[in-house]
Amino acid sequence: MKFSLALLASSALMLTSSDVFAQPLEERAVQLEEVTVEGSRSGQEGDLTANGYVATSTRSATKTDTLILETPQSISTVTHEQLEDRKPQTLLDAVSYTPGVRTGGYGFDPRYDAFSIRGIDVTYTGVFRDGLRQVNSPNGLFRLEPYGLEGITILRGPAASIYGASSTGGIVDLISKRPTFFPFREIEIQTGSYGRLQGNFDLSGPISADNTVFYRLTGLLREAGTEIDAVKDDRIFIAPAVTWRPNDATTLTVLGEFMDSTTGGTAAYLNDYATDAAGNPTSLSIGATRTFAGDRRYNDFRQQQGRIGYEFEHRINDMFTLRQRTRFSSLGTNQEYYFGGSGLTRENNWGIVSDTHLETRLKAGAVDHTILSGLDVSRLSYVSKQGFGVVPVGADPLLNYREEQTQTLTGIYIQDQLKWRNWRLTLGGRHDWLSSEFDTAGLQFDQDDSKFTGRAALGYVTDFGLAPYVSWGTSFTPNPGTVLGGTVAEPTTGEQIELGVKYDLPGINASLRAAVFDIRQENAVVYQVIDATNQQVQLDLRSQGFELEGVASLTDGLNVQASYSYIDARIEKLTPETVGNRLTSVPYHTAALWLDYTVQGGSARGLGIAGGVRYVGSSAGDNLNRPIIENAPRAYLDAAIRYDLENLDPSLKGLRFQVNATNLLDEDGQVCTSNYCYWDEGRKVIASLRYRW
Repeated sequence: MKFSLALLASSALMLTSSDVFAQPLEERAVQLEEVTVEGSRSGQEGDLTANGYVATSTRSATKTDTLILETPQSISTVTHEQLEDRKPQTLLDAVSYTPGVRTGGYGFDPRYDAFSIRGIDVTYTGVFRDGLRQVNSPNGLFRLEPYGLEGITILRGPAASIYGASSTGGIVDLISKRPTFFPFREIEIQTGSYGRLQGNFDLSGPISADNTVFYRLTGLLREAGTEIDAVKDDRIFIAPAVTWRPNDATTLTVLGEFMDSTTGGTAAYLNDYATDAAGNPTSLSIGATRTFAGDRRYNDFRQQQGRIGYEFEHRINDMFTLRQRTRFSSLGTNQEYYFGGSGLTRENNWGIVSDTHLETRLKAGAVDHTILSGLDVSRLSYVSKQGFGVVPVGADPLLNYREEQTQTLTGIYIQDQLKWRNWRLTLGGRHDWLSSEFDTAGLQFDQDDSKFTGRAALGYVTDFGLAPYVSWGTSFTPNPGTVLGGTVAEPTTGEQIELGVKYDLPGINASLRAAVFDIRQENAVVYQVIDATNQQVQLDLRSQGFELEGVASLTDGLNVQASYSYIDARIEKLTPETVGNRLTSVPYHTAALWLDYTVQGGSARGLGIAGGVRYVGSSAGDNLNRPIIENAPRAYLDAAIRYDLENLDPSLKGLRFQVNATNLLDEDGQVCTSNYCYWDEGRKVIASLRYRW
């Protein structure tokens, strides 16, 4: 029996370096006496280009420098300034204001970033780091430290035609902090709810006299608790980066990270169950109690993870640019939990991912082409040892179950972005070959498969900033570490049709987006609780809906982010009694609004006040759609206040005091997913004092 996420969870579970290099080498030799870097570095080209809250271009969608307005696909971003204003503590916090994204389906659970996009789970297959897939194993999912990010790009809909194995719902590309050209230094201390104490630093700048080598070093140390006494939130994080740019045409950046974190092995609460005439529990869950399901004496979940990789770019001439990104990652877990007995999972995974592509820009008649041709290779290996037994609390049970897998995925792809007058046409195709060796409980499963995925999208960009588009795309995702019905799970496939429109308001730093979509997905792997036991199943589903989003950073100090989503996700194949039902924990309606205002003059100059509300509509608590565990609608209020202390006294220049609160009104309702119920995370307040120089 697999213990990984089932008993453990009692649940189913930048900005860019190019701001460094925007100027020619001879101009970089200019020495400035003092430089203050605040918020996002606007107006620069690279992985994510943004002006305040409004992103203008991103490489994540096409792997080329393409304006978001001219990219015929739904794209949302979390810019550097948004990260600074909201200070998210997890990936879920960071994307919680993004349309189409459902977070909190498992209540408060700091162990995994479990979420969905457009009703499709993306926890295992939707998270990328710097344009490369983040390889995961069943119980080995990389944790995110948001302080190490420059920004986030969220692509909604399939992106497999250039990324290969990824979710039909979309991908989330996490953009790491990279070296900056100008010196940049900050230190910060934090305190807050549940005994939180944290210190962090971020240092960057040139390290060579000829301004060809630059560095960045980011880190933090935290000791903290959570609203569950048995669940810690301790962390050590360090992320070094070095960039070498010998000339304007060549750049090499090395990115590293090490993180040692400890949280809880389980964060679930016991559920009450209805019983039959004999007193045996049935599968009808009637709600979560306030009784913690684990034991604080045996509940540490320690995870050590690391990655090292590089990004190389060489502009051969005006026509050809060669890029390669490669990363090696490793992760080890030691997860203790108690659920009627002591359980232990020790899992180690290793992964290497490499993407090499050639960008070709040419003109054929009146048509401009940006052609991308590439080779993408990834390899994942993991070993999981698990045990469960009745032993003295605090003692490790015997690790009597073992599984291991090696999975290799190789893909070749080509994409052409055609530009003719106001028309924009994107065509892409990719072929992947999968090889997998899976050994569980002495049984060997070998799997070889291949799949073609494609994308076609057409857009029209008007001279006044309006850009309607239509797109089609497919996806293909193998399922590591999954055995169903005595054999390995079938790969998940999907298809989407989308119709949308984007509008960049002329003369205003603001953008509006809208999209209508229709997704069909086959053989999706999901968890559901049956007779109090968590089981994996595969199902077919269809998700339809529409999204609205608006972002703006205005000259009078006002920043706005607003979104609304309607999603109707239905089961098309699972069991006879569930066909046509709503997919568990996917609400029809979600909406969010964040307003941030900084006083521009007078005695209160530099005072920033922000508030946000996140609305989550009602949803089904299980795939049978039983009213007894339907999730009621709810709203969460967030707030922030900050002040640059130099406005009080010039000698305090560089000091900023800030307080952030999430779920300010302490909305602590019950949320049920796959027939198991949890509690929302309550109010959390963090105060910080930052010094930049």
